Amino acid sequence: MSRTALIAIGGNSLIRAGERGTIEEQLSNAHATARSLAAMVQRGWRIVITHGNGPQVGAALLRSERAAGEVYTHPLDVCVATTQSEIGYLLQRAMEYELRTLGLSTPVTTVLTQVRVDAADPAFLNPSKPIGPFYSKQEAEQKRRKLGWDIVEDSARGYRRVVASPEPKEIFEQHIIRHLLDQGMIVIACGGGGIPVIEHKDHRVEGSEAVIDKDRASALLAAELNVDLFAISTDARHVYLDFKKPTQRALDRITVDELQRHYDDGQFPPGSMGPKVESAMRFLRDGGREVIITSFEYLTDAIEGDDGTHIVSA
Repeated sequence: MSRTALIAIGGNSLIRAGERGTIEEQLSNAHATARSLAAMVQRGWRIVITHGNGPQVGAALLRSERAAGEVYTHPLDVCVATTQSEIGYLLQRAMEYELRTLGLSTPVTTVLTQVRVDAADPAFLNPSKPIGPFYSKQEAEQKRRKLGWDIVEDSARGYRRVVASPEPKEIFEQHIIRHLLDQGMIVIACGGGGIPVIEHKDHRVEGSEAVIDKDRASALLAAELNVDLFAISTDARHVYLDFKKPTQRALDRITVDELQRHYDDGQFPPGSMGPKVESAMRFLRDGGREVIITSFEYLTDAIEGDDGTHIVSA
């Protein structure tokens, strides 16, 4: 029987530090990532790919804002939908090519994915996720007054809009994703954490001005699909204790209970490795068997057990 893996690709897999994020750059980076994923398929893995969209959704919002006087604007949920299609297209092209170079004809498809959030989620009362460009203080105040945005000062670089980051509750298209996977397809889904939607009692679905954490949504989908492996691709080769300190040390293999103790000790801050570690623990406590966290350059070796951080239930 084939083993199934969900691979959550980080933003560095498409736009790396110092790059402008042109389509040519993103496509080149997508090929580098796709080579590792195609190697997994060659080894007999069935895979689902999820991905972030931070830089892309920021660019989509900026385009919408600057063109507002000439064309209709896009709310945030539509920007997430747009970037799901954009990134899915680039990854799909790269995957199809890299598979063909290995003599494989596995079909690849992208699924526009909606994720239900709760309108009563406390996150809506405390927007905390920065999105979009930086503004001067004067520009930010204008946005606050005219558009009702929540604005914060971000790292002394200017002011940015912040939105809620609610918990993902249900992935509407999970049955479609499962069916496509069972048909032997590679599925790209849940881009940018999914399109955040609220379902009302009359079954009407409404887009939400929010951003869902990509790793949390990926952990939920991985649990719903009952995959054998949940792999989180990031910009670090391992999860580290005492990160960037003289006592820094890599974690090679660790149980979820041991990881929880380090998490409780404050080893993994919310702005860096925290959400990834938290998502890994959620998946394992929802019945998952193994999580790998590593950089995509080391993903193939990590799958073979020779690199990365492996987190297991016991």
